[in-house]
Amino acid sequence: MTLPPLPAQPAGTPWPTAQWSAGPALSAAISDTLDDAFTPDALSRLGRTDVVLIVQGGRIVYERYGEGLTADSTFPSWSKAKSITQALAGILVGDGKLDIHAPADVPEWRQTPDDPRAQITTDQLLRMSSGLKFVEDYVPGHVSDVIEMLYGAGKENTAAYAAALPLEHPPGAVMSYASGTTNIVARALSRALGTDAAGFEAFMRERLFKPLGMASPLPKFDAAGTFIGSSFCYCSAGDFARFGLLYLRDGVWEGERLLPEGWVDYARTRTSSKDDPAAPYGAHWWLGVAGPGSFSANGYDGQYTVVAPDLDLVLVRHGATPLDLKDNLKAWVGEVVEQLRREA
Repeated sequence: MTLPPLPAQPAGTPWPTAQWSAGPALSAAISDTLDDAFTPDALSRLGRTDVVLIVQGGRIVYERYGEGLTADSTFPSWSKAKSITQALAGILVGDGKLDIHAPADVPEWRQTPDDPRAQITTDQLLRMSSGLKFVEDYVPGHVSDVIEMLYGAGKENTAAYAAALPLEHPPGAVMSYASGTTNIVARALSRALGTDAAGFEAFMRERLFKPLGMASPLPKFDAAGTFIGSSFCYCSAGDFARFGLLYLRDGVWEGERLLPEGWVDYARTRTSSKDDPAAPYGAHWWLGVAGPGSFSANGYDGQYTVVAPDLDLVLVRHGATPLDLKDNLKAWVGEVVEQLRREA
C-alpha cells in the first residue's frame, strides 16, 4: 500500500516552537459539530470532553476547553505515551545506538539457553507482535496484566513484570496489543543510553521536547527507573499537537531532522494484512481512525492525537469517555475529519 505524502510546513507559516499562530476559522457547520461535544447532552454519547484542538496548515483553526481548563492545563496521555516512546526509539536509531531488527535487549530472556523469547526483536515489540501473553483489560475485577503492571505487583518494575511473561504465540505471528511491551522497549532504550531515570528524562527533554517547544510534559518513571512509556506522560493539548505536527512533518522541525528519514513511514505502515481490519496498527501508532492514510496516538478514556496528511491536519481530543462509549467517540472523531475533508 502506498502511503500518502506528508506535507511540508507551508511557506510563511511560523513553526509553533514558541507559540501557535491562528489560522482561518472553520465553517459554522463543523464548529457546531465540535461545540456539541462540550454540551451536557453529549455526555451520554461521547462522555466528557475536556479539550478539542485542531491544527491545519500548521496553524490552530479550532481550540476549546471544558469548564475550568485552559491552554496551560495538562492532560493524561495514557497510551498516547506509546507513540512518544516510538519517537524516542527513532532518535536512538538515528544515533546508531539501536537496531530494531536485532533481538531486543532484555536480560531476562538470556538467562536460560534456548529461551525462544530471546529472538523477539524491538520491531516486533513496537508492532505489538512479540507473541508474549499479556491481558490488556481495563475492567475492574477481570484478569488484567495491564492493571497488575501499573498498579499491582508490577508497578515497582514495569518492564520486569512484562518481560517475565511467557510466549503465547511465535514472535511475529500475531498482533496482540500489550502495554507491557512498551515498557520493555522503554527500559531497553535506557540501557542503550547507559543511563538512569534522571538521564533518560534529560534525554527526552533535550532531544524531543525542547526542540519542539514542548514545555509541559510530565513523564512518569517506576521505582526501577524505567519510563512508563506505556501510559504516563502528561502534556498540554498544545504540546500534544506539537508532537503530532512533528509526525505530520515527517520528523522534521524548523529545518532540522529530529527523527531519522523513514521513521514516520515506519510508524504508519501496517503491521500485517492479517490483523484486525477494524483496528489496523502500525508501529506504536494506530491507523485509519480518520480515514485512509490517517494515523493516531490513542489513549484509554478517549485521548487522541490524530494525524491526517491529506488535510495537513492534527486533531487533539482529551476527556473521559467510558469504555461503553468508546466506539461512539471513535466514530465522532472520524466524522469530524470527514466533514473537513468534504469541505476541503
